[in-house]
Amino acid sequence: MDQQQILARIAEMVDAEKTLRESLASGAIDEATERARLGALERDLDQCWDLLRRRRAAAEFGGDPGAVRARPAAQVENYQS
Repeated sequence: MDQQQILARIAEMVDAEKTLRESLASGAIDEATERARLGALERDLDQCWDLLRRRRAAAEFGGDPGAVRARPAAQVENYQS
């Protein structure tokens, strides 16, 4: 997956997040469904942002961005700020 594909995937997920919030507001889904779907979406977004940052860093510092792979969600989710 190249940088443009990652950014396109992020944009898709942001749109999906908006749709979920609109569905909750309109009563089309309940809060439990929204929470479950948003949780999965947020994990996927975190993975994409992590992958994008690491690929950019590899390119900046002479590495091969194509060799950088997505990390498991559990690893990305347990980062400390």
